[in-house]
Amino acid sequence: MSTTVDRPVITGIGVAAPTGLGTGAHWSATVAGATGIAGITRFAAEGYPVRLAGEVPGFVPEEHVPSRLLPQTDHMTRLALFAADEALKDSGLDLTTVSEYGAGIASASSMGGFEFGQRELQNLWDKGGRFVSAYQSFAWFYAVNTGQISIRHGLKGPCSAVVADQAGGLDAVGHARRQIRKGTRVMLAGGVDGALCPLGLVGQIASGRLSTESRPERAYLPFDEAASGHVPGEGGAYVVLEDPASARLRGAHVYGELAGYAATFDPDPGAPAADGLERAARAALADAGREPAEVAVVFADAAGTPAADRAEAAALAAVFGPRGVPVAAPKAQTGRLYAGGAALDLVSALLTLRDGAIPPTVNVTAVAEDCPVDLVLGGSRPITGDAALVLARGEGGFNVAVVVTTARTTR
Repeated sequence: MSTTVDRPVITGIGVAAPTGLGTGAHWSATVAGATGIAGITRFAAEGYPVRLAGEVPGFVPEEHVPSRLLPQTDHMTRLALFAADEALKDSGLDLTTVSEYGAGIASASSMGGFEFGQRELQNLWDKGGRFVSAYQSFAWFYAVNTGQISIRHGLKGPCSAVVADQAGGLDAVGHARRQIRKGTRVMLAGGVDGALCPLGLVGQIASGRLSTESRPERAYLPFDEAASGHVPGEGGAYVVLEDPASARLRGAHVYGELAGYAATFDPDPGAPAADGLERAARAALADAGREPAEVAVVFADAAGTPAADRAEAAALAAVFGPRGVPVAAPKAQTGRLYAGGAALDLVSALLTLRDGAIPPTVNVTAVAEDCPVDLVLGGSRPITGDAALVLARGEGGFNVAVVVTTARTTR
């Protein structure tokens, strides 16, 4: 069980999501049940079986990214730079007051800069090697967001990059917590992903988990009896984690505490039949010192495929009882953002606790009988508790659970 001293607090939030550019726009749209899923505009997708995606609206790179970085960054990295910058500004932290190695970053990306990479590969094939950008050497790489953000903001403390599919955004937060416990004062953590280009989309289609439905309102239906896969998306979120004494000393606004974290891997060598997501949820609750009855809401992984939804529903029923806890799946509004999705859910969980309202899961009309979850439908639902559980499951066996609570100085 973690102690109050061990629990970093979240003092800043930054968002770039299909539901809105910036935290305020995202949260307003999420609570209202507005969707960010529509036809793909980033390239001509008419010849592909998947034509819908969650694209970040209104993002003009020149307005948010220094001109010197534009030639060397993929669209995904530009979104990450925006979200990181917003999170740091929102924290009110003056980085010049932090010791040289007192601030770091842990970020996640599942695909790297696919759009940049595709463009340079096309230059190689069509024009020759001398037309390939020198920035191709790193702009495509999974760790590029960590590198670009740390350089831009002078984050010389612990820096890491996580590749764990959908679980990555929460795993990055877990890495950041570890560094706070070791004495780092401030950590930026989260994830941004996106590969809405032909090369990236074909790779995602090959997984067999994408919906080919052409109607946005019927394409991504987690836990619904008509679930047929998920919609891809771009974006994500970053949060500023801070040592609680540091935040208290400077009078920072605190969104909440990172009270519990756990990660598991499938299969468990000791019990191959045990569900890894259930094990992660139980371990995170134990780490937070919370009982299942104290959880006000669960932000589900919400894969949108029947088998994965059934497995998650069974895990939730095992921990909380059938339909034993309100469940939110705002990914239905954004598409699946891979490493960015769970980080965005973490932000939504913090804002849910702040405002006391669980956002609705849009478009789901008939929860499948074999998915015994209390999915919040039709409109936001009030809550009275102070703890939220966020779940994520990544392709390859990654499972992560995080518990966030409203901030308090004693337990």
